[in-house]
Amino acid sequence: MSYKSDKDLGLVLCTHCNSVFKVEEKVCNKCNSKLKQRDKYSLVKTLNFTIIAIIFLFPANILTMMEVTTLGVIEKSTILDGIVYFFETKSYLIAVVIFFASIIVPIFKLLVLLYLLYTTKYNKIYLARNATRYYRIIKFIGKWSMIDIFVVALMIVMVQFGNLSNITAGPAAIAFTVVVISTMLATESFDTRLLWDKD
Repeated sequence: MSYKSDKDLGLVLCTHCNSVFKVEEKVCNKCNSKLKQRDKYSLVKTLNFTIIAIIFLFPANILTMMEVTTLGVIEKSTILDGIVYFFETKSYLIAVVIFFASIIVPIFKLLVLLYLLYTTKYNKIYLARNATRYYRIIKFIGKWSMIDIFVVALMIVMVQFGNLSNITAGPAAIAFTVVVISTMLATESFDTRLLWDKD
């Protein structure tokens, strides 16, 4: 693959407004953002946030996501229990949304982040185009990652029947929130320009 990057040409790209300047410039004169040819700690930050997300993914799926108290009886359920419950009660749409938002999307994002780190660390330039596409996908879906927590919060509000029934979020909700925030920070920390560097 033959091309010249901004680094080869002595230029720097403003990542906020996409303006291009000479490398000597330190501040974008259009949006006043700081200019950096590369974020030299990008890989370290992305790796750290990815590891944190992987660690918290396990308690998010193993621990209790919801505690339902009905007439003094407490029933605890994990994310998977919730998906099965919604399927059994024929709430298929909610079950599918929780399944994708809680299990498929976080795992997909983590796999893409590991792929981006691998591609950059080992200088696999022939993978840069695909890696950039995957990066755009996880950046786009990142804003929808908290939908599972929103569903739990909505249910807590909807199913409050005084002393008869009560729903509270379990410790898995905290772990899941950490996963979501960590993957978002990992995505934001990654400098896609590194994918195209030849050295």
